[in-house]
Amino acid sequence: MTSPTFEITKAATFDAAHYFADGPDHRPYRNLHGHSFRVEATVRGRPQEPVGWVADLADLESSLKGVAAELDHGLLNEKPGLERPTLEHICLYFAERLRPAFPGLSRVVVSRPTIGESCALSL
Repeated sequence: MTSPTFEITKAATFDAAHYFADGPDHRPYRNLHGHSFRVEATVRGRPQEPVGWVADLADLESSLKGVAAELDHGLLNEKPGLERPTLEHICLYFAERLRPAFPGLSRVVVSRPTIGESCALSL
């Protein structure tokens, strides 16, 4: 029997502002505004010895919260790679920073829970 494959997930939150310079004129997105964001990172893999886990959840949490802290209470448009701060680009931002430490990173979800929006990146 082959060993099972698991997915582990951690979440973090941050608050940030953004705007869309290229947004439609009739939408409020062009104006500076802010959101509370939630981000989830999922690592997929087989349990690794000697402990028997996919990855250390404490390490994943620390890394995820570290990236979220880079964005917290800032203007997303000012961050390299987030000049167009769509949910899609925010997913990529997290994936690019987490993947070196977590090669099994398989999914990043960024959401704005208060308005019921989310975006998922499958890797």
